[in-house]
Amino acid sequence: MFETIKSVVYHILILALSAAIALSLPYTGKFIADNYLIYWTLIESQKAFLIGVEIAVAVLLIMLFNYLGSNWKNSKFSKMARKDMGLVLATNPKSLRTKKRLKKFKEQQGTAKDVMLIGSTGCNTFVNPESDLHDVMQNCREAKIMLLNPFGEGAILRTKSIPDPDITLEHFRDQLTKSVDFLKSLKVLQKDIRLKLYDETPLFKLTVLGDYIFMKYYHSGLNVQEMTEYVFKHSANHSSLFHPLYQFFLSKWRDPNIPEYDFDTDELVYKDDSGNEVKREKLDQRTREIYVGKRDINI
Repeated sequence: MFETIKSVVYHILILALSAAIALSLPYTGKFIADNYLIYWTLIESQKAFLIGVEIAVAVLLIMLFNYLGSNWKNSKFSKMARKDMGLVLATNPKSLRTKKRLKKFKEQQGTAKDVMLIGSTGCNTFVNPESDLHDVMQNCREAKIMLLNPFGEGAILRTKSIPDPDITLEHFRDQLTKSVDFLKSLKVLQKDIRLKLYDETPLFKLTVLGDYIFMKYYHSGLNVQEMTEYVFKHSANHSSLFHPLYQFFLSKWRDPNIPEYDFDTDELVYKDDSGNEVKREKLDQRTREIYVGKRDINI
């Protein structure tokens, strides 16, 4: 509603400005015609003034052509990114306004649709009431979530790479517990929620919402919240990055080495390529075994 009102006001101002310029043209032309000869006789003998005007005009022309050239190049790259790569937005949401607009856009794309997500703990992604996907997860049709096992090798490497002393394995475990509890609450509401836990170091934070993919890169030593977020739109163009990113998620989801979390028994369920269950293990037991094996590592 606000965007519609803003658009209407913008067009009204443009029309008013155009009308004002059009109505002023006769008076402007008459003023120039009446005073041109008077002013010219005053300045034609002022060589310093004429040279100054020439220099000023030259500088303005250089700036104008540089501006037009820069705009042409930016427009060319923008069309290339949108048409060939499928990139529709690249933003670092530092301002509150930008965060709100991005969150609203995600809610529009994810409501009553399937959600596919691969991330770290999910706590700042969908558990926090102020997070982008908190409302989306509660109103989606189906969700496939992949989170980092907080006691696997990847979690150890990730925590070691971040200089923040508050980021520890215990921190990861607490955040995962909150995420699991949140997803369990959605299961109680008959939501189709599936969760898998992977062990390797996280590479991309991917969220698939309808025809859009939202992507961030897990840079070593940096909080993912500080990274630029890229938005790719699905298109028929095979060069669009939407397709390989989507396939990246599917390949990880279908990987039989990545177990699925059973919300009823709190077990990790391993399946073969055909989807048949191979084995189960308690997450707590696996956690203790891994933790004992890594307890001497300085994290």
